Amino acid sequence: MTTTLLPALLGLATGLSLIIAIGSQNAFVLRLGIEGRSRVIVPVVVICAVSDAVLILAGVLGLGAVIAAAPVAIVVIRVLGSTFLIAYGLLAARRAIRPGALLVSGVVAPTGMRVAVMSVLALTWLNPHVYLDTVLLLGAVANQQGTAERWWWAGGAIAASVIWFSVLGFGARLLRPLFARPASWRVLDAVIAVVMIALGVRLALGY
Repeated sequence: MTTTLLPALLGLATGLSLIIAIGSQNAFVLRLGIEGRSRVIVPVVVICAVSDAVLILAGVLGLGAVIAAAPVAIVVIRVLGSTFLIAYGLLAARRAIRPGALLVSGVVAPTGMRVAVMSVLALTWLNPHVYLDTVLLLGAVANQQGTAERWWWAGGAIAASVIWFSVLGFGARLLRPLFARPASWRVLDAVIAVVMIALGVRLALGY
């Protein structure tokens, strides 16, 4: 029991320590969660959790070495990812500066299904740091466990992703009373703009 539970708990703790850090993906899921539209947030949470699971398992299976050996691919992903992050950050900044862009018939304009899905896919798969954190880092730590224990460790890390994105996506609706006024959305979009643009510039510079 201990030989399986301990690696799983360690994987859970390590996964949470990496995933909870403020980033573009978390900021995007938070905004959708505050909108409180289950039809949109459910597939977004699933995409985030499944993507992390695929990347973590890829790391356990040793694909981290393949990625490390393909620097050109990382450069291409970095360029595309930084472009997307900066563009999304500029759109968030526009919403923050121009309150009218937030409103549709007097209410905050919700994010459509297509935009939400395409955005979260881009924020997940066009971010080189995702590969570094999941495939390389988590995969390497998992493979330091025993042959059987590494799968329990990976399971714990995957559970961390499922738990975090579920809490973030579905729990954020508790903040809706705070965002009943457009001014609150302006503040949130200003924060998102700073996060997205800063991460995009950092990515473009190779940090």
